[in-house]
Amino acid sequence: MTGVIVKGIGGFYYVETDDGLHECRARGIFRKNNITPAVGDRVRIGFSPEGQATVDEILPRTNMFRRPPVANVETMVLVIAARDPLPNCYLTDLFAVTAELAGAAVILCVNKMDLAGEDVRNDMIDMYGGVYPIHFVSGKTGEGIDRLEQALQGTQAALAGPSGVGKSTLLNVLMGEEKNPAGTISEKTARGRHTTRHTELFTGNGMKLFDTPGFTSYDPGEMEEDELSRCFPEIRSLEGSCRFQDCRHVSEPDCAVLSAVEEGRIAPSRYRSYKEMLKIIRSQEKY
Repeated sequence: MTGVIVKGIGGFYYVETDDGLHECRARGIFRKNNITPAVGDRVRIGFSPEGQATVDEILPRTNMFRRPPVANVETMVLVIAARDPLPNCYLTDLFAVTAELAGAAVILCVNKMDLAGEDVRNDMIDMYGGVYPIHFVSGKTGEGIDRLEQALQGTQAALAGPSGVGKSTLLNVLMGEEKNPAGTISEKTARGRHTTRHTELFTGNGMKLFDTPGFTSYDPGEMEEDELSRCFPEIRSLEGSCRFQDCRHVSEPDCAVLSAVEEGRIAPSRYRSYKEMLKIIRSQEKY
């Protein structure tokens, strides 16, 4: 019998299958091989003569994140607050690189639009329009929630972003309050601390959404230089257009990326993020 791990607490894994939810222990072979099942894993389970369910096999993963430990994230929803706190575009770009490295699709979600004007909308479109789908929403008023829900149909998605941007509130609105043991969490309560204590995968309304204590953005220093440009779609699309095959898009002559920045086809903030990450990569000693 196969299913998906939707929660793991105290050494037990809760696996959702076609015939219901099963509380399972992991077989000792996983510990021996230093493998830990993760929420989101597709697994094969069996039953002992006494009826105890066990996780017998972890089916191939499409990706695996370390912080938090979740598997098979198909879509990463990068949540930004339009106000309170103000958008941090470099941090958003780091999260985007995290998703790109894992092969997850990226959706940008600008929450708290009830606190902002058209200037924020225009700024986000200038920076990310044509790069990632952008959804402008308000977890408080419900603005834009229907479109976001449609975009998440049929995908296993995770919400990522800094504390205080309203991730728990959005999850409650998308999935229904009864799906979150903490209930509806006010923006005031959510600010500055994680509101989720453990990782869980909720299913409902045609969606599968991870509720986690929070994703940690990737450390650029762990990458190779040639990986970075492939994690920026607007730069990746120009691959092979520069004079030099190993162009790093900083000061090389006849660089298609530099031309695109000068012509406004690549947002200056995105290019600054790229250069800052490249600087960090180059500052790390490689062994």
